[in-house]
Order: sequence, then C-alpha cells, then structure tokens
Amino acid sequence: MALFWGCFIALITTAFAFITRAFMVNIPDLWPADFGLNAVQGQELFGAGIWPFAISIILFSLIIDKIGYRTAMVFSFVCYAIYTGMALAAYSMVKKEGLQGEELAAAQAGAFTLLYWGSVVLGLGNGTVEAFINPVVATMFNKDKTKWLNMLHAGWPGGLVLGGLLTLFLADKAAEDWRILIYLIAGPAIVYLIMLIKARFPVNERVASGTSYREMLAEFGVIGAAIAFSLIFMQLGQVFAWPKAVVWVLVALVVIGYGLYCRSLGRPILIFLCIIMMPLATTELGTDGAITGIMEEPMMAAGHNPLWVLIYTSAIMMILRFFAGPIVHMLSPLGLLATCAVLAVAGLFWLSGAEGMTMIFAAATLYAIGKTFFWPTMLGVVSEQCPKGGALTLNAIAGIGMLTVGIIGGPLIGSMQETSARDALQESKPGVYETISEARSYVLGNYTAISDAKVAALPEAEKAEITEVAKTAKQGALKKVTMFPLFMLVCYVILIFYFKSKGGYKAQVLTGHEAADKKFTGGVEGPADA
Repeated sequence: MALFWGCFIALITTAFAFITRAFMVNIPDLWPADFGLNAVQGQELFGAGIWPFAISIILFSLIIDKIGYRTAMVFSFVCYAIYTGMALAAYSMVKKEGLQGEELAAAQAGAFTLLYWGSVVLGLGNGTVEAFINPVVATMFNKDKTKWLNMLHAGWPGGLVLGGLLTLFLADKAAEDWRILIYLIAGPAIVYLIMLIKARFPVNERVASGTSYREMLAEFGVIGAAIAFSLIFMQLGQVFAWPKAVVWVLVALVVIGYGLYCRSLGRPILIFLCIIMMPLATTELGTDGAITGIMEEPMMAAGHNPLWVLIYTSAIMMILRFFAGPIVHMLSPLGLLATCAVLAVAGLFWLSGAEGMTMIFAAATLYAIGKTFFWPTMLGVVSEQCPKGGALTLNAIAGIGMLTVGIIGGPLIGSMQETSARDALQESKPGVYETISEARSYVLGNYTAISDAKVAALPEAEKAEITEVAKTAKQGALKKVTMFPLFMLVCYVILIFYFKSKGGYKAQVLTGHEAADKKFTGGVEGPADA
C-alpha cells in the first residue's frame, strides 16, 4: 500500500502542476502581466505543458520495462525540478528593477521562451508519471485492476481539489509573488520521491509471464501504431510548423518499421478500444473548457471565483472513484461505462439549455458523475483484456486520448460552437453574420468564425446584441457534443453483447492459475525487482 500511495501522490503532483499553471495563465495580474502575454500566447504557454504529456506516456511505455519503473520515477522528479528552476529564472528575468521599454520587452520575450520550454519539460514529467503508475498498480492488484485503477486516478481530481483550494487561499500572496505557486508543485513531488526512491517495484505481469517484447508490440500492432504515431507527428507538426508531407513521411517510416518488427495488425478488440478512447477523451476533457466557460459568468456575477466550479466537479469525481469497486462488481466494467455514457449524454443535453446557477450546477453534477469512471475504467478494460500488451497498451491508449483532444476533439467542439453561433445569427439577424465573420481552418478542414475585431468595431447596442445571441447559441452547441458519448454508448453495447456471446466478461490471464475472483482477474503475481 505504501507503493500505491506513492503512485497516488505522484498523480496528485501532476494535478497541482495543471491547476497552478491554469490559474497563472488566466489571471491577468500574473503571467499575462509579467510576460506581456495576449490570450493566444497564454494558451500556447499552457498547451506547452499538455502535449508533451501524451507523447512521453507513449514513448516511455516502449522502454519502461527495459529501464525500470524507478528510473522513470526519478526522471519525472528531475523534470519537476528543472521546471521549477526555469520558472524561477523566468521570474528573475522580468523582475529586475528599472526594466522598461525595449529592455522590458526583450526580458519578457526571453523569459517567455524559458518558461515555454520549462513547461514542455514539465509536460514530459507529467506523462512519465502516468507511464509508470498505471502498469505498477495494474500489476500489484492484478485480480481487481479496474477497481484499483479507479482509486489511483482519484488522485487527479483529488489533486485538483487540494491544489485549487491552496491556490485560492494563496491567491492574494500570489498576486505579489507568483513563485509561491511554483513551490506548491515541489511539495508532493518531494513526497513521492521519498516514498518511492527505495520502494520495491513489481515486475510487470507481461515480463513475469515470459511474454516477449515482440509479442507486446504485436498486441498493439501496425494499426495501433499507425493511430498513435499519426497523432504524435501531427501534434509535433503543429507545434513546430512542419509541412504536412514531412509529417506523413515520418509516420510512414515509423509505422513500416514497427510493422516489419512485430508482424501483426494488432488485436481487434484493442483497436476497437482505441477508437472508443478518442470520443471518450473528447467527452471528458474536451468539453471541460466549454462547461467552465458557460458557468464562469454566473459565478462571477454571484461574486465567486469560477475556480470553485472545477473544485466542485473534481470533488465529485474523487469521492466516486474511491467507491468504484462495489459499482464495478455490480455493473461489470462495460456495464459501468455504458451507464456513464448515458449519464454524460443527459448531463450535456441538460447543460446546453440550463439557466441560473442552480440549474447549471445540477446539470454539471450529472455530467460530472457520468464522466467520473470513463478514463480509469477504460484503462482497466484494456489491461484486463490485453495483458500481453503490458505497459504499452495500457499507456498508449491514454496517450491516444490526450492527443485526440488536443488535435481533433477540442477544435471540433470549438467548430460546433461557431456553427451554432452562425446559425443563430443568420436566423435572428439575416445578412449580419457575413460582415462580422472570417474564414479559418483547422485539422479537419475550413470553417467560419466570428471575428472579435469586426464585432468590436460595431455600435455598442448592436455589439451587445450579437454577443448575447452568439453566447447563447454556443451553449446550445453542447447538444451536438452528445454525439460523442452516444457513439461510445453504441460501442459499449456492442462489446457487452460480444462478451455475452462468449459467456460473459472475463479478464484475460497470462498464466493458467485460477484467480480468487474469476470475474475480475487479469494477471499474475510476479516477482518484484530490487
């Protein structure tokens, strides 16, 4: 249990890193003021701590059984230490006395670059944390993986709750010196290092069973590799502005090499689960920004910090994940996922038309309950059905979900909102939309969006009317987002009937022994490394 709680606190560290950076990027008096950031630059800086997460979790999964869990754990801590040093150095660059004019602009530009790459290092550390904690916990509790992975991933919302409360408590002090929020991340990072540095990590069940590295890669297969590396290189292409031809040449080279070595297309059920993970991640993570934005205005009007919304929904998720065990045994993993999909559909649909704080919080509560078990239960199903894939399949599907949100899911939800605003304006004010919109493009093609600059140039009365219509319509776009959990529901029903035709849901076991719980087993009690 000491090893489990060390992994739990490591996940809390990633949540601290997420929520403190979100606070500092979005509060005008903090990073935007010190580094001269506009809204786009602020989101670029925030995103720099997100996309490396997905890449490192996949790449580390390919080598973690070779280098060991302890090495990965130490690497993640080193990343946090480097980020802390770079953030403190950036603070010093812009806080020198007497800076003004061109000197100040140059200092801000240099500090931004330092903080940007520090955030990239932080993202790599966050991804490495999940790369080692998922297989460690799945191996330790191989007879009840879904339950314990849900309990482990209570650390994420738990960290958001604790980190959010501490951030609110320190908000006034942070306005004077935001370094205090950087130090917050160091606290849990040092704790998990102390707890895990001398821990005896278990040998992954794949390794303990004698399943070869080639067999692990074959479980994921060429199709799985094509999905994962396409997303990885698409993300890198966006960040570094690579030509599309370069992106797809790199994808082809890596996938061909992967296929020549593993000589397998991949397990069909794993590919199916990878496909489900894309709308799942979009439903859980991609809509969070939209929901927070919808609830921000009434919270501010009531005199409350909108961060309380995130704390509230995270608290719901944290509590429910600790009680996942009895729920999983009552419904089965797939039954739980199907139920969550139904709740997510209902919550999103209700939220799309909710008015007033009471109704918005009620709808958000239903949605929060629905999304609570999505992520860890999917990891549990993958680990139980594809144990030969070891750390690779368990972590790669999480990376695929994260990358999908950043590259496709989030922008697609934004496009849905812009489309709803367009339709509403064309209906209420014919001919106006064409004068205030502009053509844009994203990974899925072209779209039109309202131009803030064009709207700002309008008379105040007309500007207020257009803004109100657009804002109301964008909230209604959440009805369209229900297509993601609806698709997931159909997939889960298909899987339920598939397993029913084979005698019911049973986790795969790598050895021939009988587990105590025949319905929820999946692994071996392997030896531990020193």
